[in-house]
Amino acid sequence: MGKLGTRRVMVVVPILVAFAAFATVSATAFRGHEPPDVNPHFLVGSRENREQLRALFSLLDAEGNSPEKNFAVVREISNNFFREGEYGRLIHFLGGRTVRLPEDPYNSHHLLMIAYAHMRQGSMPIAARYFDLIVKNYPDLMINGTSIHLTCLLRLIDLNDDPVQQVWYYHELLSRFPDEIDLGVIWFRLAQAYERVGNWDGSIQALANFLSQGSPVIPGFPNAETHARHQVNFHNSARNWTFESLPALASAVRHAFDTNNAVQMRNLQAGANFFTRSWGQDDIISRQPFNVLQFMRGTRIRYADRFHERSNSEEAFLRTWGWPMVISVWYFYFRRIHFPSDPSVHGRWEWVGIYFGESF
Repeated sequence: MGKLGTRRVMVVVPILVAFAAFATVSATAFRGHEPPDVNPHFLVGSRENREQLRALFSLLDAEGNSPEKNFAVVREISNNFFREGEYGRLIHFLGGRTVRLPEDPYNSHHLLMIAYAHMRQGSMPIAARYFDLIVKNYPDLMINGTSIHLTCLLRLIDLNDDPVQQVWYYHELLSRFPDEIDLGVIWFRLAQAYERVGNWDGSIQALANFLSQGSPVIPGFPNAETHARHQVNFHNSARNWTFESLPALASAVRHAFDTNNAVQMRNLQAGANFFTRSWGQDDIISRQPFNVLQFMRGTRIRYADRFHERSNSEEAFLRTWGWPMVISVWYFYFRRIHFPSDPSVHGRWEWVGIYFGESF
């Protein structure tokens, strides 16, 4: 994964007050002084801007300059190119400098600017390569109080959709920057990345950690908490109530009705994530366990011969009626199980809930 021994080195850039004048250096101050070896290719923009760049280049790498002084000049030249929209020249300038001076302690910053320039040009895959290169091969820098590695990692999780790489990026964020990220969001995204690589145990553990963070809102995934709780609960359950097929499950339920066998019906009920709710109610797990026994004893329940028309290959609804309640019509809800971490139950069926009232 690169030079891992250097990734945790932190070089803090001081506030370069003494060199702030580089931002406004004037051509007058250098009248009559012709800087050596200034490539005309880098002198762009208005006459005033060209003179400013010429003056800055004259200061760059001057005898006696410290690395901090050179960095201040490089930043001003780079910012000038950005303001002028000269992204190609910026890449040329900083790329050449990092190749020529491989030991420059500020190369992380220079490569970051190159990555941003590629983003401005619409070259997102190339930008992602630079962000990845910085994190894995260059020491971290604190620029204006912000870690360059943190900046790169946050960019990479959006730009690089390789799940293996994303797992690595999320772990770096969690281990190195726990106080600077939304832990709940990162744990949930890590769980998704683990799913994509087929590490189901890792995914479940990440979801459990997500729930421990108070279950924050996940952009683009409004039911994140319910999803996570379902997966963790199912993982921690016995999973001994499933049926190989929908016809087999429906046959067992109908037999329990025909024989008025409330105990058998109770055994058919899913042992995790079972819900009871009205149609349109929020998808939440019932807080109180549902006991079908108290509703079947002494009561003759009837059921439909076929599933409701809303049924499909993944879920089915069986209309039943005659329940001793104000709402006497209940729909039993059957669902195909999606749980790849356990191939013995993945794709089987379960009775996982009840909807009260007529379907709409």
